[in-house]
Amino acid sequence: MFEIEAKTGEASGSSAVQGRGKAAVSGGAGRIEAFAGRWSVPAEPLRRVAEVYPFRTSAHFERLMQRPGDPIWRQVVPDPRELQDPGGFRDPLGEEERSPVPNLVHRYPDRVLWIVSNRCAVHCRFCTRKRRWTDSVPADASLQAAGLDYIRKHPEIRDVLLSGGDPLMLHPSTLEEYLRALRAIRHVAIVRIGTRVPSADPDRITPELARMLASYHPLYVNIHFNHPREVNPRSALACSRLADAGIPLGSQTVLLRSVNDSEEVLRELFLDLLRLRVRPYYLLQMDLMESTAHFRTPLHRGLAVVQSLRNRVSGLAIPQFVVDLPGGHGKVPLVPNAIHRVKQDRVVFRDFTGQNREYPLMPGEEDELKRFLSAEWKQ
Repeated sequence: MFEIEAKTGEASGSSAVQGRGKAAVSGGAGRIEAFAGRWSVPAEPLRRVAEVYPFRTSAHFERLMQRPGDPIWRQVVPDPRELQDPGGFRDPLGEEERSPVPNLVHRYPDRVLWIVSNRCAVHCRFCTRKRRWTDSVPADASLQAAGLDYIRKHPEIRDVLLSGGDPLMLHPSTLEEYLRALRAIRHVAIVRIGTRVPSADPDRITPELARMLASYHPLYVNIHFNHPREVNPRSALACSRLADAGIPLGSQTVLLRSVNDSEEVLRELFLDLLRLRVRPYYLLQMDLMESTAHFRTPLHRGLAVVQSLRNRVSGLAIPQFVVDLPGGHGKVPLVPNAIHRVKQDRVVFRDFTGQNREYPLMPGEEDELKRFLSAEWKQ
């Protein structure tokens, strides 16, 4: 019988930060007043938004803020524009329609996303799961057992992504229960963890936690980093502990207006991540979540970033730019179109400097290439 117990001392964004005695800031009126007072900003606008979309940040993330409205502030502090956005979707990726059992999303044939926590170190104002911020933590043993039972009964599932919330906000022994249960299922080949803890509350990544995770290989960790200021000695130490434990690390970055939507900022971020042994994995066009329109960027910004990086930095530093299609229809990679023209015996490419360069085609290849490209554009 799979059981999830409520552990004493389990991490929570509104309680003492584990091992540091520092209080995190959450959505209570008193905490909002205290936060606003520290920054000499009016509390009432923050409170009005937080009544609808709760506010939570960590002491570490607040220390990264330099002034109200800076790129770190904008990611987590309530903004009145959240209440002025008439568009967007409550569930932009159609996760609820693809949940055969509670807290588990089966969108792709061979993998599932399992929501094992509703707690986060910070509440990102652009979060695709803002609808879940007021939910209780999914700690009911019967609900979580349903997810595990579903995975057991579907041998096509080879890859399980633990998500939330944030799995690394769980008590380590609770997280280990999930990992141990998954490793007992023979057809589950890969386990992944999606987290923002190494960038938002890095002191939670202890040597003991890294050793525990390492005992469940093959295990992959994808970390949410959005701005170069999130790369600092503490986050570097957290990533080092995970990487030293043999855990492959990737990053997922959301393209956000007035936060990181410039070639210079993202180039610095991606190169900094490589130094932490974190491979830039995805640059994500922001999901069409309600209340988040003020963060949205035009598609050409992401394409311009990828184009600006190509051949100017190591290929390891260039993530895939992807759109996660509304309604849960999957991720689609977007790439700048490098093919300028197809001639009879050669194709003309545009290189990273903007110059045209020719590449010879094999005999008869021209027609097939044109048909393929034409079909792609028609779709």
